[in-house]
Amino acid sequence: MAAAGEPHSSLHDTIVVGAGIQGSFTAYHLAKRGRATLLLEQFPLPHSRGSSHGQSRIIRSAYPQPHYAQMMAESYRLWERLEAEAGTQLYRQTGLLVLGPGTDPEFQQCCRTLAQHRVPGQLFTAESLQRRFPGIRPYCGEAAVSDHTAGILYADRALRAVQDGFRRCGGDLRDGEKVTDITPGVVVTVTTSRGVYRAKTLVITAGPWANKLLAPLGLRLPLQTLRINVCYWKEKVPGAYGVSAHFPCFLAMRANQAPHHIYGLPSSEYPGLMKVCYHSGTLADPEERDRPAEAAALPDIQILCDFVSEYLPGLVPEPAVVERCMYTNTPDGDFVLDRHPTFSNIVIGAGFSGHGFKLAPVVGKLLCELSLGEAPSYALEPFRSCRFPAQPHSAL
Repeated sequence: MAAAGEPHSSLHDTIVVGAGIQGSFTAYHLAKRGRATLLLEQFPLPHSRGSSHGQSRIIRSAYPQPHYAQMMAESYRLWERLEAEAGTQLYRQTGLLVLGPGTDPEFQQCCRTLAQHRVPGQLFTAESLQRRFPGIRPYCGEAAVSDHTAGILYADRALRAVQDGFRRCGGDLRDGEKVTDITPGVVVTVTTSRGVYRAKTLVITAGPWANKLLAPLGLRLPLQTLRINVCYWKEKVPGAYGVSAHFPCFLAMRANQAPHHIYGLPSSEYPGLMKVCYHSGTLADPEERDRPAEAAALPDIQILCDFVSEYLPGLVPEPAVVERCMYTNTPDGDFVLDRHPTFSNIVIGAGFSGHGFKLAPVVGKLLCELSLGEAPSYALEPFRSCRFPAQPHSAL
């Protein structure tokens, strides 16, 4: 093996930078297609510094955006394939409720996309919703639509499974290697804290660190990194909001007039605690994610306390556990899946805006296709980086 700082003699087909769920699935698809692939991760694995850790994520087809609803059918199939390969459960079907004013355009669009893609579900009024789920105290005039196929992805387990699958296909995963320099060219050279690597193509899936790698390459995306409080709330009656009681996941729109959604997952991770979170947070440098936050910088906690008190009366309206995660948001909430505008052999996956985990199998497939110069399986117009105004960046 070459000493640190010395070029490695081998030439990889592709290097993927960032071993979160998006980068790991990209590397997995490349390796399954026989490409010599190196997956680099700056932190020792497993770690909780980015956006892919934790025990659970929601998986759902209930999206107002048709392009995501269209991708979800294949995403479910690819999760099932990984589950079979890994020989372990990665998904639990619980169903999901989308809650909101019946006249809200986003709520109505969710109903339309579910119907268009023939996803089994049911419409509820406020009255029928409370009869079916007595643990919910709906707002006056609220409606709900259910997505019966939705449920919980076991996130940590899923990330480990896709990385193990990548290795089984011959992939090379190296953690604890921070990328310090990228030199573009017909062959891309990637320098890390431990060595120098070369590849025909490069895929950057670096989450909150994306712009730190892109800026020296003459590109800065309008990404906003947020620190999210992941909150768990104690059940007054243990199990009342649990998976064993058939309580579903939920997504509440316009709750308490809050500008962002509130979502919840039935209790399963911690006995007697239900996960209820606000889909936003506070601006934070990813390097300072674990710095203690001032109480005044936690308006989301108060929004959640008010929501839980009014809407979920069977929970104690004060969080019992608060963990942290990072969102990397784009202005419109859509991903960036594209080639670099100058260097066509550098591919970018970024800005997953707190809802990308469920779609990672398809995102990884698309980034794989882009890196191989193939026509993508889905229209990428919603995901092009050119949809944003030019950003100031470092000169090349």
